[in-house]
Amino acid sequence: MSHTPVLIVGGSLVGLSASVFLAWRGIPHILVEKHSGSSTHPRAMGYTETTLEHYRTVGIADRIPQTPQNFRLRRVKASSLAGEWQGEQAWTPGEADTHNTGLSPNTGAAIAQDKLEPILRMAALEFGADLRYSTELLHFEDRGDSIVAQLRDRNVGRDYAISADYMIATDGADSPIRERLGIAREGVGNIRTVRSVLFKCQEADQYLASGVQQFEIEQKNLRAFLTTYNDSRWLLMFIDDIERSDDELRIAIRRALGRDMAFDIITTGRWEMAGRIARHYRKGRVFLAGDAAHQLPPTRGGFGANTGIDDVWNLAWKLQRVLESSSNATLLDTYDDERRPIGWLRHQQTFSRPDYVKWVNSDFKADPLFSNEAMELGQIVRSSAVLGAGLELPPAASPTDWQGQPGTRAPHVWVATAAGDVISSLDLLGREFVLFAVEPAWQMAADAMKLKFVHINHEICFSEPDTFAAIFGVRQQGAVLIRPDGIIAWRSNNAAEDGGVEELKIAFNQVAASPC
Repeated sequence: MSHTPVLIVGGSLVGLSASVFLAWRGIPHILVEKHSGSSTHPRAMGYTETTLEHYRTVGIADRIPQTPQNFRLRRVKASSLAGEWQGEQAWTPGEADTHNTGLSPNTGAAIAQDKLEPILRMAALEFGADLRYSTELLHFEDRGDSIVAQLRDRNVGRDYAISADYMIATDGADSPIRERLGIAREGVGNIRTVRSVLFKCQEADQYLASGVQQFEIEQKNLRAFLTTYNDSRWLLMFIDDIERSDDELRIAIRRALGRDMAFDIITTGRWEMAGRIARHYRKGRVFLAGDAAHQLPPTRGGFGANTGIDDVWNLAWKLQRVLESSSNATLLDTYDDERRPIGWLRHQQTFSRPDYVKWVNSDFKADPLFSNEAMELGQIVRSSAVLGAGLELPPAASPTDWQGQPGTRAPHVWVATAAGDVISSLDLLGREFVLFAVEPAWQMAADAMKLKFVHINHEICFSEPDTFAAIFGVRQQGAVLIRPDGIIAWRSNNAAEDGGVEELKIAFNQVAASPC
């Protein structure tokens, strides 16, 4: 029986992202997917700046077409695509649709999932991943010290077994792995069943010139949602669970388009709109990620796919450190501590928005809505791998308000290197823990603990001398410790000579679950 450090079950968007992140970190693993490739239905479409930052760190963001700086997702109510447009709806109600483009080195991306997945597959293979499509998980057992999985190669009908130190379940909302583990879910539950038809219509693309991509179609006897994948593929979603014949689908498409246009039906879909969050994201040596952990409907904030990609970004560096014996296995407990509250936050934000609150039961208590910036770039995580992220702090806020708060994403700012290159401060992160400081005395402490040290105003320079202190919320003599996933783990206002070094040692040993 062969052995792998990590077994990933599910080779769609989140599973592939997990494979890319692990392979980039040099962690051998096997990914299995029962299907032969990507779904014929494009499914997810929009990816946030945070997701692109993860792909940037591993060096593949430039393979993904990104949206222009001034891009914003726009939706209108309309009698039809070619008919009267009755008014534009805000992304987040009550918030202007302006976007602060200075918060990230990347924009988002509007690329269909079936076009993004091949990019991820290629990257994973280049990094050394073992991807096994048409391979089905038949059974698994957590033996305490390992996972033993029974697999079937569906191409040849051969069954075989492998063992793994850990398993990541990215096997979808119906997750057989989650069900086998007996992990219950909570949330608003089933909202309704949605039917859709995917079709190709080049002539309809002319209506995208104004920048509107989503259309709520309201006609007598036709209420539907029309959107595009920006490649002449269009999706018409119905608000009912009625099976329509090809002729009925064609009639509905023509009515939604508003005038006679040539089109070809590609496929149809049927899926459950629901909100369910797993009560545990980990059991034993198995981790849930993506839809297996949190089932959320499509939103204009991209709370489905992007949340799953962020799950495995959070998990990958922790698995690396534990597998390499740089950290105790207790570090893996922080995955559930950090990611489940994020899943629940996004559940509440999804169903508190007017798009969905009208569909939930009356006993649902809506939460105040956070801004786009807060939800995309300003969520906070709390666990033993973060020092100073108290419960009194809000679950999300604009990055400009956080100012280096531990538990939040390290801020982006353009900096100049000693060689004269201009890079993002985020480009210095990703592989390992990093200590940022102005005072050179912190260098000795970093070296003693084998931390990467970034000497501010020497290795990199900000446009203004006091920028470091301002964006990280510390005094000039202080220091900031950033985790491999770009989350601020700890910061200090003490100088290295005034107790800062000992404070750093204690902090690092805790947040890294150091075995020393």
